[in-house]
Parts: sequence; structure tokens; C-alpha cells
Amino acid sequence: MKHTFLYFGLLMVLPACHDAVAIKEPEEVHTPVTVTNIRHEPMITYLELNATAAFLQQSVVKANTSGYLQTLHLRQGEAVKAGQLLFSIKTREASSIGNAVNLLDSTFKFSGVNPVRAGSSGYVSQLSHQSGDYVQEGEQVVVISNQQSFAFLLDVPFELRNVVPLHKAVTIILPDSTQLPGFVDAIMPSVDPAAQTQRLVLKVPGTAPLPENLVAKVRIEKTNHPHAATLPKEALLTNETQSDYWVMKLTNESTAVKVPVNKGLELNGRVEILSPAFSDSDRILISGNYALGDTAKVSVNLP
Repeated sequence: MKHTFLYFGLLMVLPACHDAVAIKEPEEVHTPVTVTNIRHEPMITYLELNATAAFLQQSVVKANTSGYLQTLHLRQGEAVKAGQLLFSIKTREASSIGNAVNLLDSTFKFSGVNPVRAGSSGYVSQLSHQSGDYVQEGEQVVVISNQQSFAFLLDVPFELRNVVPLHKAVTIILPDSTQLPGFVDAIMPSVDPAAQTQRLVLKVPGTAPLPENLVAKVRIEKTNHPHAATLPKEALLTNETQSDYWVMKLTNESTAVKVPVNKGLELNGRVEILSPAFSDSDRILISGNYALGDTAKVSVNLP
């Protein structure tokens, strides 16, 4: 009888012990994250190269007869206008005879002085003589850089030729940060054999006079996506080889799924998403997203 009571006592104690040592189920871990939305904005990239100012045409003013230079009051760099008197030449015969001919016949009006005028507007870039010098007929006296031929010369790598077609608008930035609108006026039909660059002629309409050999920066629009769908760079995840890209998107308040994406331009800390097309209401993780697996459990921190 005593053993019977002991047996029943053990049967009553065992269930109680089992309840006391029952193992609790592990709680689900939710990673704290913050989210953002797609933003539609223009994304524009530029190509920047250096260009040099130059006068493409020069007028060489020569002596129209042999004689002595008179009234040459030009300075190098001085601006001249078409038709302006540049200098005059008094022939040797006139210098020898003087006014003897006029004294003999007052109606003859012989002076022996030949005026020479500028054929175009521009700047005096070279002076070969001074007043009083004797020059031969056809000898160079003045070189005038044609103002209308002023341009910037831009050498573009041949592989980028499609970025700068004829008549394309560009922005020319001078060393003092002044920005001038310009355009491609001509493309030279040759390539530099060593640098493999093609020369372009850029015109700047209606600008104030600028010095030759001035080096300026040319900004050329390379790509323009006016309505790009963009995300902060932090939202984009990739593998070690950067061959695959993805983002983590919320499907509900506590689950984020992996969505592969194709990226486009990167600019100012934002990345263009080419595909898939996200809606403005989609919530994309921008923090806490690193190393998350597909269908990860998350908790959204409000800003």
C-alpha cells in the first residue's frame, strides 16, 4: 500500500516539473530602419574642357607704293574700324621735288602722299615700322586681327565628337567666373595625329572684346534626363563586384523585400532608377538596409 501512494505522488509531481522548465519560443527580431520615397527631378551631366581664344583671320596692310611713312600713330593692341586712316606714304620723288610742281602749276595739286586705310575692323596685332621709315611697295606695315573672326578653339577627343555636334549651345566660363553663351560654329575636318582630338570653333555672339590666347573653360551638356526617378545613394545596395544592384522596399509595416534595379546617372548624392518603375507612395529603405535578406522583418523609425 505504501508503494502505491508513492507511485501516485510521482505521477502528480512530474507534470508540474515539466511546466516549470518549459522552453519559451524566441522573439522575432525587427531591424530598425528609415525610409524614403521616389523623387522625380532633372538630372544633367556636363563635359568640361579648356578652349583658347583666337582671331581666325588677320588683315595684312602693305605699302601701296615706295616711300616714307607719315602719320603712323597706331599702337599695338589698338582698336581700329574699317575705313580708318592707318598711315600715309610720301614718295621719294615728292620728298625730293617738294612743292616745286605746285608752284609751277597750281591746278596740278601734286602732293605725292598716298593714304592707306583699314579694310576691316579689329585690333592692331603687329606693327612692323614707325613714322619716318622708308618702305618698299608691297612691304608689310600693319597686321590687323579681324574682330569678326574672334572665336574660342576647343580640342575634343574624337570619341566624344557626338557630344558636341554642329550648332550645339555651350557655356564658356572665363577665368574671372564670367559665363558667356556660345555655340559650335564649325568643326575642322582633321584630327591631331598625336592627341587624336578634333578642333571645334566656338563663337560667342555680342560679347565685349576679349584678348587672344585667353584660356577659358567650356561646359557642354552631355546627358539630360528632365524627369528622372531618383533615390538617395544610401538606398542603393550592390554586391562585391558591383554587377547587381537592388533596393529594399516595404511591403507592409514590418516586412521589407529585395527589389533588383537598373541604375542610371549618379549626381549630387542621388541615383537615377531606370527600372522598375516605382510609384510615389512606395517606401524604400535608406538606413538599416545593409545586409538585410529578402522578406526581412523591420521596424520603421519615423523622422
